[in-house]
Amino acid sequence: MVFSSHIFVYYFLPLALLGYYLLARAPQRWRNFWLILTGYTFYGWAEPRFMPLMFATTFVDWLMSLVIAHDTWKFWRVLHKPVTQLTRRAPRTRTQRHAILVSVLLNLATLGFFKYFNFGIENYNALAPALGLSQFDTFFRVVLPLGISFYTFQALSYTIDVYRGEAEAMSNFIDFSCFVSMFPHLVAGPILKFSFLAQQLKHRTLTSDKFARGVAFFALGLAKKILLANPCGKIADTAFNAGSIGTLDAWFGSIGYAFQIYFDFSGYSDMAIGLGLMFGFVFAKNFDSPYCSESITDFWRRWHISLSTWLREYLYVPLGGNRRGLSRTYINLILTMLLGGLWHGASWNFVIWGGMHGGMLAFERSQGREGFYHSLPKPLRIAITFLIVLLGWVFFRTSDLSRALAYLASMFGLGHAYPAAALLSGILYKPYYLLSLGIAALVVWAGKQTWDWTQRMTIPKTAACFALGWLALVVLATQEYNPFIYFIF
Repeated sequence: MVFSSHIFVYYFLPLALLGYYLLARAPQRWRNFWLILTGYTFYGWAEPRFMPLMFATTFVDWLMSLVIAHDTWKFWRVLHKPVTQLTRRAPRTRTQRHAILVSVLLNLATLGFFKYFNFGIENYNALAPALGLSQFDTFFRVVLPLGISFYTFQALSYTIDVYRGEAEAMSNFIDFSCFVSMFPHLVAGPILKFSFLAQQLKHRTLTSDKFARGVAFFALGLAKKILLANPCGKIADTAFNAGSIGTLDAWFGSIGYAFQIYFDFSGYSDMAIGLGLMFGFVFAKNFDSPYCSESITDFWRRWHISLSTWLREYLYVPLGGNRRGLSRTYINLILTMLLGGLWHGASWNFVIWGGMHGGMLAFERSQGREGFYHSLPKPLRIAITFLIVLLGWVFFRTSDLSRALAYLASMFGLGHAYPAAALLSGILYKPYYLLSLGIAALVVWAGKQTWDWTQRMTIPKTAACFALGWLALVVLATQEYNPFIYFIF
């Protein structure tokens, strides 16, 4: 089930809200339990067989947090005792170290098996003949559970925060399970730190202002997805799926994909934040005009902020961050982005994409504040940054390295376009696609972020949100093309 679907908008969401608000005067735990039921229903709609997997990892993480908090494996004896938050500087015992190790290894092993098993077998089989080894039979294929990358990272943040003394362990399983399975952010983020939502899981308020802003967020996110991301996606699919393509068409397709992935994911994030507000939660901002960035460093402060924050706090800093000299800082930046690229998908293209961004981050750090970027006019800095991001998206979009290199060759006039490639122009430059791309560019470089625009809702803004939301629903009824890119990650 996706947010931009009839079954979600017209059936699931109204029922979820009705049940939740009927429990408005009930204890908070009952509302959390309702969110668990709706979350598992949402998650299991397409793939119910993976519901036990999510429940099992959630349960083990909760148990390990209690072991860490009480410093004993006999957690069943202390379930009803008050949990005190660990102090940050106090040394951790062997029991606590073993408990966090169990949590981390379980989550990473689960993620690794489902996400990278097929990738590992494919690479082994490619190398096996050269090494004189026998190949594995590939009849056995592992299916990737929906959203496993997102809810795994969120669950990990919980046990790590408890271990670090940055959050208090939850003695009640319902509250923690609500954090993991809450459907607004379950399958595609934002990736929320547990410490960010800990108090809201215990105490939150339902107000008309929150609900109104939530509806505005959802309407604008739906409009981004349906009215902008989908037509830009058709442009990208036409270009990237072509057997051969001319230079201008290749650039047009790559820009279409850049806009598609931005409006697809930022639109989903807007809808997720809006849904959270409707249920009384305040989520973190996840996008901040990333294509207005003046450097790649700036880009990662603006793009998928929840992921970049997670990578910084749970990977880059534990690796040593910038505390061990310049050389180690550069290595940590590159390694963090390589792993961040691999997190997106089991493909060498994602590793290359992560390496490109990691290399640029290291290069910009080496230049310091007076690097070459800062001597250029602001529009040129933005243009150069967007160009680098655009080239990186080619690796992100294509299925393998050979296709990525072929597409890049076409972009720079180094590829051979067959005469039939000229027919693409009749498809790519339709007035509808040109208008969609033009509006997308206007929103990207001149529009205001949803987070900022909805801070104060006025009557004209409310009317605009309803108009865009209504138009998106009308168009949704006529569209067959409606993918969510980040669902595959």
